[in-house]
Amino acid sequence: MIVGIVGLGLIGGSIAKAYSMYDEHHCLAYNRSKETLEKAMAEQVVDEALTEKNISSCDIIFVCLYPEASIEYLKKMGPHIGKKPLVIDCCGIKGLVCEECYKLSHEMGFTFLGGHPMAGRHFSGYDYSTSNLYNGASMVLVPEDLSDTAIIERAKKLLDPLHFGKFTVCDAKRHDAMIAFTSQMAHVVSNAYVKSPTAKNHDGFSAGSYKDLTRVAWLNEDMWTELFLENRDALLFELDSFIGSMQEYRDAIEKRDAERLRALLADGKKAKAEIDGVH
Repeated sequence: MIVGIVGLGLIGGSIAKAYSMYDEHHCLAYNRSKETLEKAMAEQVVDEALTEKNISSCDIIFVCLYPEASIEYLKKMGPHIGKKPLVIDCCGIKGLVCEECYKLSHEMGFTFLGGHPMAGRHFSGYDYSTSNLYNGASMVLVPEDLSDTAIIERAKKLLDPLHFGKFTVCDAKRHDAMIAFTSQMAHVVSNAYVKSPTAKNHDGFSAGSYKDLTRVAWLNEDMWTELFLENRDALLFELDSFIGSMQEYRDAIEKRDAERLRALLADGKKAKAEIDGVH
């Protein structure tokens, strides 16, 4: 198939490397930095540049940019896409992106499907992309119509070379609510946690707990600022819930209320067991 990739960062670069492993696939790509595109072409990850002239020849197009940049790209290129390609975005939020891009798809006549590959690494950028990033990972698909099984099956077939282990289908509102909890909150908490003045002296005193909790403190502040603000309401709900729970722990510790503290810890342990299906 002919695969179009917009943005050769970690996500787009990994998509390109996965498809380019198979000789029968032809990869076209656009990247703001020409140096990165030239490097991908030199490595035979990308066959040629994605342009207004050849974009309509693609079977599938991945838009791997920040949310607002993804919308702007489709506003510019939408008239040239045509009816053949399936356009999938890879943004971390779906509300704004799907609302705008489905509107554009109707106006300009291309086929769009919201998407979010649930995979990542500690560092971002093309240099850290890998051909196996998506192996066994979950891919969230957000169709305009949840009953449109045809577009879901079409997407699954086109996505087969990425070797996703699971597909989750939902609407944009549910996606953003869940991502606020599973991803965005983890980044906020981790990023805030390492600001403790004690953190600078952790060497020799830290093990798995510290590493697990601080792994995602290292982030792309430009991208995550946009994602947090675009998903403001859902993230505020999670932050308020978390702050309320933390206040309960603090109050119990301050008052030396062992019974209350033990109950809070037991409740958290029980919640984790229920989430993981441990009986």
